[in-house]
Amino acid sequence: MGLEVFFYAISRTFTGVRRACASRRAERPCSPLIAQANSTGKRGKESNEMADKKMVEAITSMDEDFAQWYTDVVKKAELIDYTSVKGCMAFKPAGYAIWELIQQQLDLRFKETGVQNVYLPMFIPESLLQKEKDHVEGFAPEVAWVTYGGGQKLQERMCVRPTSETLFCDYYKSVVHSYRDLPQVCNQWCSVVRWEKETRPFLRSREFLWQEGHTAHASEQEAEERTIQMLNVYADFVEQVLAIPVIKGRKTEKEKFAGATATYTIEALMHDGKALQSGTSHNFGDGFAKAFGIQYTAKDNTLQYVHQTSWGLSTRLIGAIIMVHGDNSGLKLPPKAAPVQVMIIPIQQQKDGVLEAASKLEAEIKRAGIRVKTDTTDKSPGWKFSEQEMRGIPLRIEIGPKDIEAGRCVACRRDNGEKLTFSLEEAASKLPELLEQIHNDMYEAARRHRDEHTYTAATMEEFEKCFTEKSGFVKAMWCGDQACEDLIKEKLAVTSRCMPFEEERISDTCVCCGKPAKKMVYWGKAY
Repeated sequence: MGLEVFFYAISRTFTGVRRACASRRAERPCSPLIAQANSTGKRGKESNEMADKKMVEAITSMDEDFAQWYTDVVKKAELIDYTSVKGCMAFKPAGYAIWELIQQQLDLRFKETGVQNVYLPMFIPESLLQKEKDHVEGFAPEVAWVTYGGGQKLQERMCVRPTSETLFCDYYKSVVHSYRDLPQVCNQWCSVVRWEKETRPFLRSREFLWQEGHTAHASEQEAEERTIQMLNVYADFVEQVLAIPVIKGRKTEKEKFAGATATYTIEALMHDGKALQSGTSHNFGDGFAKAFGIQYTAKDNTLQYVHQTSWGLSTRLIGAIIMVHGDNSGLKLPPKAAPVQVMIIPIQQQKDGVLEAASKLEAEIKRAGIRVKTDTTDKSPGWKFSEQEMRGIPLRIEIGPKDIEAGRCVACRRDNGEKLTFSLEEAASKLPELLEQIHNDMYEAARRHRDEHTYTAATMEEFEKCFTEKSGFVKAMWCGDQACEDLIKEKLAVTSRCMPFEEERISDTCVCCGKPAKKMVYWGKAY
């Protein structure tokens, strides 16, 4: 069956269902407060069945092929598109709007801690990059080099920034002279280029958007405090705005950032049981300062090296939203990260008073501080419902002639499909509370999924069984020897995700070699 015929059939069927259900709804008593509608109601049941049927046609089931499901959602929700530049993506309006909300809300949190925004060049001279040996070795395979400019070969090639530590060191060397110039707490919103061999929308591309914070401090203690402070900012943001639970911890020496003395991370578990590193914060100690000669005159008139930090978070968080909350109907956006939080869908909008009532309701909801739109296109209600589900809009409000006559509207939650009835007079005032409840329920569902897919292993046999028969995090003890990490990765394609701040004592011996254990580690397969 052709798509046009298919959708036409849905529209005709849906129209019949809606007419029958409109009469039924008119008989329901109107509650002045939010009340759950009858979950077995014909209107909700049949429209959901039709939406599900359409989504099955449009999106691969995540249980059938998770990677293809992810690609289908990204494309069909119109978040991103491929370009003629290999490995680089085009952010479409719906996708970039999510990043804008992340940027705006995270930037406010940064500034509350004293962060100032700056912008540094995107080109780094090779001689500058070479100053920190461990750093350059870590990024060398991913660097893109510029060798010509204005038709002439450059005297010194320049890389397109893969990260900006070296540029900030060069900057701080010129602005820091005295203890009075410290601390320096800067951040820049920009793009970076890393020549990835395999790319995937939002998760891994050759150019991606992010923020990178860089600070300089007078003491090791101040630097460590800032490193942990920014990790906590990330964790709170991801949980309180994106409704994604995270594990906070320290990376092992093998997994830490090139050139750092310590790397801290927040790790999230995706629906397929793989981990996603969702934000990192690094303590550089005085290593970069010594390599670049960043010194200041202390209060006792001695020359001292600064201690530095760096912390970053990128658009891969959009990938996390998709893979933590999404389902076979498409996106599920947490309300605080949704460009449109409420979509009003007029029913029988050609009838007198329907569009006017929808417009009035939209204005009232906007005044309540909610991002709301009304879909006045000539598509059928069934199509609009499916489109709203596909795009992950947290709440749909239906309003038609019978609703207006009864002084109410019907709302449907994207996260769980629950239908609710509102008095039109009180709808706008009730929505903020409902959206907060949606956020909390989405967070709880994600936390429950993570906890149900987190296992413990005391022996290598148990450890291997977890990763061959299940998917998720595995908590196991580790001796601290990188050889065990390497063996586990080689044998099972599993990496250490972090040594959590909240340690547990699962056993006394390393899960790999049997030697005395030093740390409990979260292990997992990762993106």
